[in-house]
Amino acid sequence: METPALSDIPHTAARFNVVGTSGSGKSVFSRRLAEILRAPHIEMDRLFWRAHWQQAPEAEFLADLKAALDAPCWVLDGNYSRSIPVKWANVDVVIWLDYPFTVTVTQAVLRAIQRAWRKQELWPGTGNRESFHQTFFSRQSILWWTIKTFAKHRRNYEALMANPDFAHIRFIRLRRRRAAEAFLNQLQQAR
Repeated sequence: METPALSDIPHTAARFNVVGTSGSGKSVFSRRLAEILRAPHIEMDRLFWRAHWQQAPEAEFLADLKAALDAPCWVLDGNYSRSIPVKWANVDVVIWLDYPFTVTVTQAVLRAIQRAWRKQELWPGTGNRESFHQTFFSRQSILWWTIKTFAKHRRNYEALMANPDFAHIRFIRLRRRRAAEAFLNQLQQAR
């Protein structure tokens, strides 16, 4: 399906999870979706990353996620497959940004350059910033992560969509940026 119809979203839908490989544009899409729906935007990376690139302890991360999702409506931005039992317990719609490899990697490179150049703090209060060295010459490079996990994410989400345990969730797979843009525009016009 190139652009899903708004009828594909249940009228009672209030809880959305936007997923996709790093660099696919989840955060930008999620913020726009949350604005249209007038719903809180929850960024999983913000819950996970602490100052100096320290990861939140697993139990704390999942507890923070559960607390953030204790609301009647929200737009959740992020993958973290180990969090599926928490984040999909009450989700209505999962939107998968499944763009081609070249589009995703190009977006990831441009985003990384922009962040490193501007020395932009990624999550307020953490001091975490991307650098050119970290982005292009480190084993912890987000670009390397994007390249390394692209095919794995695709296989995992295809399996999850087919899993009968998640038959209650409406999955929307957007394969092109123009389809995602059209989807948001349709939703905006319907509001």
